[in-house]
Amino acid sequence: MSTAVPMPRLLLVLAPAMMLIPIAADMVSLVLPVIAEQFTASTAQVAWVVTGFLLVCSIGIPVYGRVADRFSLRQLFTTALAAFGVGSLICALAPGLLILVLGRIVMGAGGAAIPVLAIVAATRLLPREKTAVGVGVIGAAAGVGTASGPAVGGTLGQLLGWPAVFWLMTIAALVLIPAVRRVVTDDSPDDRHPFDLLGGALLGLGAGLLLFGVTQAEGAGAGSPSSWGVMSAGVMLAALFAWRTCTATHPFVPPSLFANRGYVMAIVVIFFAMLVNMATLVLVSILVIDVNGLTPGQGSLVMIPGGLALAVVSPVAGRIGARGANEGTAAFLGLTAIGLSTLFLSTLAVGASPVLAGLAVLGLGAGFGVLVTLVTSAVSHLLPPERVGVGVGIFQGAQFLGAGAGPALFGALLSARQAGGQDAVNPLYTDEAPAYSDTFLALTAVVLPAMIAALRLRKARAHRRAR
Repeated sequence: MSTAVPMPRLLLVLAPAMMLIPIAADMVSLVLPVIAEQFTASTAQVAWVVTGFLLVCSIGIPVYGRVADRFSLRQLFTTALAAFGVGSLICALAPGLLILVLGRIVMGAGGAAIPVLAIVAATRLLPREKTAVGVGVIGAAAGVGTASGPAVGGTLGQLLGWPAVFWLMTIAALVLIPAVRRVVTDDSPDDRHPFDLLGGALLGLGAGLLLFGVTQAEGAGAGSPSSWGVMSAGVMLAALFAWRTCTATHPFVPPSLFANRGYVMAIVVIFFAMLVNMATLVLVSILVIDVNGLTPGQGSLVMIPGGLALAVVSPVAGRIGARGANEGTAAFLGLTAIGLSTLFLSTLAVGASPVLAGLAVLGLGAGFGVLVTLVTSAVSHLLPPERVGVGVGIFQGAQFLGAGAGPALFGALLSARQAGGQDAVNPLYTDEAPAYSDTFLALTAVVLPAMIAALRLRKARAHRRAR
């Protein structure tokens, strides 16, 4: 049985742990050229320093969510942080690119657990009326990590060399392990059913291959065997996972989860929202350097308002959710802010002052802060307690797939439009970077199916509260 933990004490541990993952994902982006030069590697080869981490996370997140229903949170958190720290140490000491990539894979194997375990811990260990606030603070920590990742990596990499960023992650993991063991209470999981290892493997590998295929499409083209062949294999494994879910006595993911309409709509919302959010952040970073001529350090300053907005808005959204706000309505409003931000980029900000791009990123962060906090809170309320772990794992996995797929898909779209050289599709755009304008316009269109799903989530939550 789980023991309630005072919210300040619990969040003092969960928030820094949550910050580690977006920092770890983004901190190497500005030092990749230095790594490539040191190891005499091509851009495609050094990109595996990022891709390896993302792939393992996409595989591990749903698996950890299922495991969280069976094992002690304290032990899982300890193991995950230890693996993350060991991977960071391998990276810091890596004598070559292959060892560096292997270290990133180990980091991802541990880091994949932390977003899931943080949400599950807040759901299980906080009083129900404080869950939304706790989730909001955790979301704010993720926002701070997203905003500070490139700055941390760029600054440390420039002053102390790129291994310094991995030494920082190693030290952070070592500090957090004893803190987690003191604060996260041990619990007796309710799920005693046999563990469906085959179902978990099919889900994890299917998700990983789909993400890998999408990332390959950006560089090799969607028609290349390395892209469509891998994605086809991912689709096949996903189909086998669906068959396994319907036929196994105790499947990895209980089919009842997908009979929950509100939960399914929450997954749709978070997938498309994260796809748009991450694609926009990555493309704005490229935009201000490629079109506005900023340095990487100056470009990182444009991204800070978005992270700060997310950090400020998320706890406020959590308090609003704790007072009974309908999460579907809040998600719709958050998506509206996201869509207006991408439309603003497409119409006015592309090619203009970087200040306008910063304003768009600010609106994006505020909208996403509202959405991710309250949709995550909705998931924790829509699921029965014994299914929170696997449900949050699938939800976080969809969020991570959106984060990985968005930059690759829309980066490929940007490259195609730049090669085409046509005028902008947006009739209101009059500047000289039409490819960027069209890409942000396409991202605005992607917001629409998420808004429809948010309206259906609103109905599902209203119906559940009326019962």
